[in-house]
Amino acid sequence: MRLAEDWVAAPPTQAVCAMLTGAGFRALFVGGCVRNALIGAPVSDIDIATDAPPDKVAALAETAGLRPVPTGLAHGTVTVVSGGIPHEVTTFRRDLRTDGRHAQVSFATTPEEDARRRDFTMNALYATPDGEVFDPLGGLADLRARRVRFIGAAADRIREDYLRILRFFRFHAWYGDAGAGLDREGLSACAALAGGIADLSRERLGAEMKKLLSAPDPAPSVAAMTQAGVLMRILPGANPGALPILVHLETAWGMPPDPIRRLAALGGDAVAGALRLSRAEARRLSALRVAAESDASPAELGYRLGADGPDAVLLHAALVKRPPPPEARAQVGAGAAACFPVLAQDLMPALSGPALGQRLKELEARWIASGFVLTREELLR
Repeated sequence: MRLAEDWVAAPPTQAVCAMLTGAGFRALFVGGCVRNALIGAPVSDIDIATDAPPDKVAALAETAGLRPVPTGLAHGTVTVVSGGIPHEVTTFRRDLRTDGRHAQVSFATTPEEDARRRDFTMNALYATPDGEVFDPLGGLADLRARRVRFIGAAADRIREDYLRILRFFRFHAWYGDAGAGLDREGLSACAALAGGIADLSRERLGAEMKKLLSAPDPAPSVAAMTQAGVLMRILPGANPGALPILVHLETAWGMPPDPIRRLAALGGDAVAGALRLSRAEARRLSALRVAAESDASPAELGYRLGADGPDAVLLHAALVKRPPPPEARAQVGAGAAACFPVLAQDLMPALSGPALGQRLKELEARWIASGFVLTREELLR
């Protein structure tokens, strides 16, 4: 089997491969770029595995007129920029010691050794510079079956890095066969070792959860996480019941996946802190959840939240398990375009302080209830 993707034969990529093979080293595409190319998914990152040590990779890149960036020398990775495109070149590795979060590695000489330290069989696929696929661990059959399977014993792979529990569910959401369910051995190991999640940083948990929730339909994977006792370790108090409804409504409205919108559907205790969200993400998450739990009309949600108005409408519908009214989309659009016509200065100096704020709220409520049609003059009268 041979990859026929344009990026394989692209001059910048071939230049990186040639600098290695021309010096007598191996150059093999590996991981996500091979996996995605085989299933017709977009390829965003190009990873190359080699038997050249990292210092040699950097020196060869300099000699070839390419730009080496020492992004992870301790783990054997040099990013080689060719034609403005970054290529992560990593020396074949094997794990010497792991603690559930970090690994101490040594360099290896064969792709078979390198493959055995990876997480899933579908990520241990390699391809030569001319695109010929090399499958040392049977990952091709798993990829064709859309089966996410740990390499070797699932428990051993998880103990090496407990983040692989989340990656198991994330990869199933993106690449698995929802109808076939999750790999039993992997699911059992994730359930048995879920306690190890407590040792992971909130940043890593947040990054993985956002990637998972960005999948077209993460609901089956999140349901499996709940049954395995994993979701409660990450988001105590979360309830996945509204997520499949939200995904269905998103599809009906033609809205793309949004991890913050979907986090709002899950709910939970102190979600922003548990996942170390940015301030902007935390504010948006809170605003969406509060709005979705309110009795505000679609028009008011559009007015209050602007571009996030449709998110709040769908969230509310998912939480109450009732589809939004047919006219909701037009109403939220009208609300987003509306502009309250009364200014604070229109009520001064007759009113000031708290009384001024209260009166503005009253007038705004009347204006919203009117369907945004009352004029400034009518409101002031």
